Amino acid sequence: MVTVADVRALARTLPRSSEHLIRDRVKFRVGAIVYVAFSRDETTMGFGYPKEERDALIAGEPGLFFLPPTSDLRFNWVCCHLDPLDHDHMTELVTEAWRMVVPKFVARQRLGT
Repeated sequence: MVTVADVRALARTLPRSSEHLIRDRVKFRVGAIVYVAFSRDETTMGFGYPKEERDALIAGEPGLFFLPPTSDLRFNWVCCHLDPLDHDHMTELVTEAWRMVVPKFVARQRLGT
């Protein structure tokens, strides 16, 4: 099971990333753009993800992924349950969400791609 501490440890290594507590929710952002946010009870995590690929992600693992609230459907965002999420999958999801919000040259410097 992945925890906020696991994501925090990864996010601290990502350039320009910062942690914030907003309305009792832990969020990670680059500048003003949130790329990962946890529910208040820290059992679910929302993260940046391309809207056009979101339905396929959810259909592939419906026990893990789910749509964000209706008010957030307009954003590049999807949610997941933390219990079934493994560390490697979390690393991929958080890193890709971060990559969506940083300048391309920053992502290339960090990830080499």
